[in-house]
Amino acid sequence: MDGERVIRKFLVIDPEKCTGCRICELVCSFHHTKEFNPKRARIAVLRNEETGINIPMVCQQCEVPLCQEACPTGATHRDEKTGALLIDEEKCIGCRMCIYACPFGGPSIDPLTMMTIKCDLCGGEPRCVEYCPRRAVEYLKADKVGIMRKKISAGKVSKMITIALGV
Repeated sequence: MDGERVIRKFLVIDPEKCTGCRICELVCSFHHTKEFNPKRARIAVLRNEETGINIPMVCQQCEVPLCQEACPTGATHRDEKTGALLIDEEKCIGCRMCIYACPFGGPSIDPLTMMTIKCDLCGGEPRCVEYCPRRAVEYLKADKVGIMRKKISAGKVSKMITIALGV
């Protein structure tokens, strides 16, 4: 980028704002597949019926991505423009090693193509953010405020998962 410093942006989830409407899943699947099918979305809203907690789960675009390290074919790579970890469909063999390696449930299998899919940040304009009616999903710069909000959000998600699972 000719010496320009690119400030990365991240999806930040606030599960306390999520109502479980699943609009994020629908717009994601439609954007990527031209089909309204939440099973083909790159974001998944997990819901615990007992507690009523909804937690949108999406790739965290880790600085040290375990999914990338686990990939035997080198199919996972970082987009220089957005910082998103992408999967090269030509190289992916669908082995699921990236899925097993990810502690956040970022990658998943497309039930129709049987290939690995994960959030690609929609090329820098995440549709889930654009259409979330409660702003439970935000796309923030990785400055101090953004990093602080991501840490707070990660703590909330961790606490809510613990509550939801009854651990």
